[in-house]
Amino acid sequence: MSLNHFLRIEREGKAGVKHYVVHTTDPQFSLELSPDREAPDKMGRGVLKRLSVPNSWTGDYTKYGKLMGKAQEFFAQTLSSDEKTDNRLTS
Repeated sequence: MSLNHFLRIEREGKAGVKHYVVHTTDPQFSLELSPDREAPDKMGRGVLKRLSVPNSWTGDYTKYGKLMGKAQEFFAQTLSSDEKTDNRLTS
């Protein structure tokens, strides 16, 4: 599984910054993550707030388990990378 299939999006709003990771190939899904304030860098791998999956995949959680871990790994890598803009969109 390549981390190239993920995209990180940051959205700034009145409540602060929201962080999303989107899996762009099948099965497509998105995670909303909040920073892990107890991690040494105050972001960590993120704390899962929301998972959005297509209705056709609902209930087949075994297909998402490994991908969710990879999404969190991707989230952590893009935050610690010097090239943060490679896989990140901001709005």
